[in-house]
Amino acid sequence: MINDIQFLDDATRPHAPRLAGVTEAQRAAGLHLREIHDHLRHNTQLLRRLIEKASAGLVTTAEVAEATGDLAMVANFRRFGTLCGQHCQFVHGHHSIEDAYLFPALATKAEAWKRVTDRLQAEHVVVHEILMRLIDALELLAADPSREHFDAAVELHDALERVLLSHLGYEEEEIGDAIGYFGVF
Repeated sequence: MINDIQFLDDATRPHAPRLAGVTEAQRAAGLHLREIHDHLRHNTQLLRRLIEKASAGLVTTAEVAEATGDLAMVANFRRFGTLCGQHCQFVHGHHSIEDAYLFPALATKAEAWKRVTDRLQAEHVVVHEILMRLIDALELLAADPSREHFDAAVELHDALERVLLSHLGYEEEEIGDAIGYFGVF
């Protein structure tokens, strides 16, 4: 299920310059970013619990669809189509804001910031693809809780968790201080 997904090698991630003299007020924007990411981390845990319940036959297809449809990140994906490169007049959701506003603003500061934000946008595409496949796998698992469907859902969830958690940490580390420092929050 994940063999055709274009995963990005973490070792190839570019790094932004470290900023000297970041004030606590400037650092607050990065802390807010971390709070938003904590919500996404919580969603990942919710998906894990749905896999376990569907495997045990404790939820229906409709319940899985309802639970996943309410996740903010899923609603954003479905509303805007893709995460990478979206510049919408009405920006809704975390990754859409980053792609449409934060990343372009940071990219103008220096070539190093452009390389980091380009990479973060590329990672959004991978996260989006895995998440959409996981939602489909969860619906299949709820409809037919077979070992094959359970294994597919677990494989996709594990990939999502690995990619998303790595992405969130990388983003926090590379741009957390910068968004307050440059005033692009």
